[in-house]
Amino acid sequence: MRALARPWLGGAVGIVLLLVIWAAFSTVLPSSSIVPTPWATAASVFKDFGPYYSGNLASTLGRAGWGYLWGNLAGLLVASIVLIVPRLEEIVTQLGVVSQCLPITAVGPIIILIFGGRSAAIFLAALLVFFTTMIGAILGMRAAPRAALDLVSAYGGSRFTQIRKVQLVSAVPAVFTALAIAVPGALLGAVVGEYLGGIDSGIGVALNAAQRNIDPQRVWGMSILAGLIALLGYALVSLIGRWVTPWVRRGGSH
Repeated sequence: MRALARPWLGGAVGIVLLLVIWAAFSTVLPSSSIVPTPWATAASVFKDFGPYYSGNLASTLGRAGWGYLWGNLAGLLVASIVLIVPRLEEIVTQLGVVSQCLPITAVGPIIILIFGGRSAAIFLAALLVFFTTMIGAILGMRAAPRAALDLVSAYGGSRFTQIRKVQLVSAVPAVFTALAIAVPGALLGAVVGEYLGGIDSGIGVALNAAQRNIDPQRVWGMSILAGLIALLGYALVSLIGRWVTPWVRRGGSH
């Protein structure tokens, strides 16, 4: 219980320190149009949460959710194919690296022209999720103990039996780690897709409008809420992963 509480305690201390630093900067800077105070930002969130924040957050979460789903499914599917056909690993990995090296702001307009605004935001979210999950699944499957694979083979098990009974189980912790890391990626991809245009609601649209209107409270409020949602999503998937893989906490035996 103490070991579980330590990360949360450290996170709480970190948040308090960030708030103190934020308050100090907003007090020292001569203009509140650059960095508003934490209490001014909080007041903006509470005042406009219903008509402004909740609708835009819900729109982005919907697109990020679809991107998260499709990106993870594609990543797991490709990882499974690579496991069956190892020759494809180098090609797939290189393509994944290239997809992550492309600047989103440069390729985003092209993607919007091809898919349209809403679909482009989902596609960008899926793109940022895909590589993380694919690599996590491949590494997890490759980490299966050789002795367990040999044991299945010695008892007449086929290659698919090795995959099903050993490698898939071995990959679960790494897959959940990748799924947790993919949560902020999905949200970022959706926000960037909205920010580039072609959509009438969402975090990216709201940030764009707030910047044009020189409304720092809304810029900071929306950014902080987006960060908190990404953090909560990461924590939730991590907790589910810990619950699904109890053998990891017991030292790796399963």
